[in-house]
Amino acid sequence: MATAEFIIGRSADDATERKQEVRKVFWALLAALLIHVVIGYLLASFHDVLFSKTVPVEEEKPVELTFVDLPAPAPAVPKNSMFVETDESKQSAVPPKEKTFESNANSIAASQVPATGEAPLPSQEGKDRPAVDLETHTYSLPNQGAQPQPSAQPQESPSVAPSVQPTSSPRPDQLAMLRPTPTPSVRPSVAQPQQPSSTYRPLKEQTRIRGNISNRGISSVNALGTPLGRYEKFLFDAIGSRWYASVQKQLDLFNVGTTRIVFRVDRSGHIKNLKVIENTSNESFANVCIQAVQEAQVPAMSDDLAATLPPEGLEVDVPFIIYPN
Repeated sequence: MATAEFIIGRSADDATERKQEVRKVFWALLAALLIHVVIGYLLASFHDVLFSKTVPVEEEKPVELTFVDLPAPAPAVPKNSMFVETDESKQSAVPPKEKTFESNANSIAASQVPATGEAPLPSQEGKDRPAVDLETHTYSLPNQGAQPQPSAQPQESPSVAPSVQPTSSPRPDQLAMLRPTPTPSVRPSVAQPQQPSSTYRPLKEQTRIRGNISNRGISSVNALGTPLGRYEKFLFDAIGSRWYASVQKQLDLFNVGTTRIVFRVDRSGHIKNLKVIENTSNESFANVCIQAVQEAQVPAMSDDLAATLPPEGLEVDVPFIIYPN
């Protein structure tokens, strides 16, 4: 019986042909790899040359300056000057070369001791207080002086005003009405009502100051007497005389402390927008301070003076103080 087998396999020729094809594929891959390496190297080497011709480079333009007409700046507002009262003994007929303070009269800066600081004030010893007092004296209340008497009664003494200067009570070193109000500068040619003759003057106690004034003489500052300065003195005297007269009657009811009041005086001399912005004393003291301001009789401003102030009038800031002994 015959047996047939079917053997699966390749002939020798087929194996040889298969090896040749593998070699071809290998060399083709190797050649392709070498080509890519060469191309990459060339691109890296000639990158700047190739791309510098295709990418345009912007030329630097010169800086252009444009001049624009700006609106003219608003005129500078003159700096406000603080009011400092000038005593008659320090008044000068010649105004100071430099105005440092607003006042009711001219005065020339002087100091009794050498300069020891930077403030435009005379150097002096005294109490450490917020006021700028260059001398010491107690307060005195206003009176109108001797009045004409009828000829039929030559022996009668003149009538006494309702408020007179106290002797021992209250303690005068406890009271002070400070007046550090900044005020706008004004033209010195405006006429203002004059202060009526009166013996009123506020309490002053020489304060400790380290100033830069080198001119020797009685302690004083460079102050220019202006219509506004004279108006302020009239205003402060009207308030202060009423305040001292009221406080002396009931000093024991008040606590040590400060009541600070701000308000405005309009062109007619009326007190407006009165406010208490600080009170470290008690309510009774604040009420007396408010009453003194409200009852002060202040004259109307002249048209020229009013024109130099804001439409709402003169702004005033007054601290009323009771110091401890």
